[in-house]
Amino acid sequence: MSRTISRAAWYVLLAVVVALVLAPALWMLSTSIKPEREIITTQIRWIPQNFTVEHFQAIVQNYPMMQWLFNSLFTATAATLLVLVLDSMAGYAFARMEFRGRGLLFMIVLSMLFVPIQITVVPLFILFSRLGLTDTYWALILPVGANVTGVFLMRQFFLSIPGELEEAARVDGASAFRVFWSVVLPLARPALTAVAIITFLSTWNSFFWPLIVTRSDSVRTLPVGIAQFLSLRAGMVQGQMSIGQSMAGAVFAALPPIIIFVILQRYFIEGISRTGIKG
Repeated sequence: MSRTISRAAWYVLLAVVVALVLAPALWMLSTSIKPEREIITTQIRWIPQNFTVEHFQAIVQNYPMMQWLFNSLFTATAATLLVLVLDSMAGYAFARMEFRGRGLLFMIVLSMLFVPIQITVVPLFILFSRLGLTDTYWALILPVGANVTGVFLMRQFFLSIPGELEEAARVDGASAFRVFWSVVLPLARPALTAVAIITFLSTWNSFFWPLIVTRSDSVRTLPVGIAQFLSLRAGMVQGQMSIGQSMAGAVFAALPPIIIFVILQRYFIEGISRTGIKG
């Protein structure tokens, strides 16, 4: 009986936590499909009396929302692919290859986690400015390639893979790259998925660096674009701020990462759980 009561209490607690987490997102979605007259009221209604998509139509017609959406999808996808290539190779080198100073170098790489992005913004901007790459996709993608978290996760996962598999491949005459590509990398799919999700979400939600390095709508990302139309004249309806358009823009920004995480969450949890098995 006590075990049943304890389990029921945990379920109730988890249900409350889930409700608190989902409530803002559900309210955002509900507000985005309400007419403005139902939004500006003292009555709380989670389900709109009259559904409308006028807010979505307004922001798509009046602002380059689809261009901002494409820019975010393109930069986040390209940055994720770049991180997967570089971090998987770096993680494998730190996990399997023997070279002088490997431990010290790995500690130096990990120490970069303690360096805030605000410190690196000025030298990065000067570098890309001198290269003539500001206001380009390169300026949004290349700085993400040095992902220390991905290197750490990949190294920890590679340490959990039995070394006998690699030895068997070498006995069969496989080169070092062949062993990495054909034997080790297919086994690292959970870790690769975890790194991909972390990188995609962080790049998609990135605001500070894209705000500084972009100047035109042709490369401006969605978070920066939404902040722009919220802070300037965007979302104005007869001289007043349209809350519905603001919520519609927030739905545009939140929906793609949610869909990606829901699809890949099983691999993400498996990858995170297995990165600490050995190390």
